[in-house]
Amino acid sequence: MKVIILCGGTGTRLKEETEFKPKPMVFVGTKPIIWHIMKIYSYYGYNDFILALGYKANYIKEYFLNQKAFGSDFTLDTADHKTRYYLRSRGEVDNFRITFVDTGLDTMPGERILRCQKYIPKEDQFFLVTYGDGVTDLNIAKVVTFHKKQKTIGTITGVHPRSKYGLVKVNKKNMVLHFEEKPVLSDLVNGGYMVFDRRIFKYLKPGETEHPALVRLSKLGQLSLFKHDGFWYAVDTYKELEDLIKLWKTDPPWKVWD
Repeated sequence: MKVIILCGGTGTRLKEETEFKPKPMVFVGTKPIIWHIMKIYSYYGYNDFILALGYKANYIKEYFLNQKAFGSDFTLDTADHKTRYYLRSRGEVDNFRITFVDTGLDTMPGERILRCQKYIPKEDQFFLVTYGDGVTDLNIAKVVTFHKKQKTIGTITGVHPRSKYGLVKVNKKNMVLHFEEKPVLSDLVNGGYMVFDRRIFKYLKPGETEHPALVRLSKLGQLSLFKHDGFWYAVDTYKELEDLIKLWKTDPPWKVWD
């Protein structure tokens, strides 16, 4: 089953990093966030990726083309370009199959998915889609099973967003009881990690984001939601990136792989 990762946007709210690189390539630890997303999918057996590229597409291509060199010591014979890599273990080599699709610099996400259609084999009934900036401890295999049971065209994963602000709790006398620092909210948002069958291509339109297509499906009773109460975190600002890096250094909930 193919996994489309939308990674073509400019990420303007993270311009401290994205002035020089696309947002999926901001590093969390020693690896870019897109690698973390791919490791989550790969853990559940989904390792055939389509990267929908746009802004600074070559940056992403170059990273994966040279990933082994970036991550290990090696000897290079410049005369014939033969290379010997010194890997500590086979676990250092990721088992990804990646199709790089340049979907345009200013293309909207819905059209980016449309432009990946020809790389999804006609015999594949289902495919997965996510964004290039969010990590989770979601069991993706359960989402796929849920989607197949629902028999709808699409399934989105509903997650609880974290407030960008600290909340103040008061009593009936308007006395401050305590502060909550950026708590997780009870509301649900679309956290990505979506599943579709091929019928979705009839509802995606050029020049649109993916959202209008989801609205169309919901009106037809063809959109399901898999509720995830666990960890989910998307990077939109530099502060959020710093927080994710801190989590990676301590106990990252999204690190489901060994």
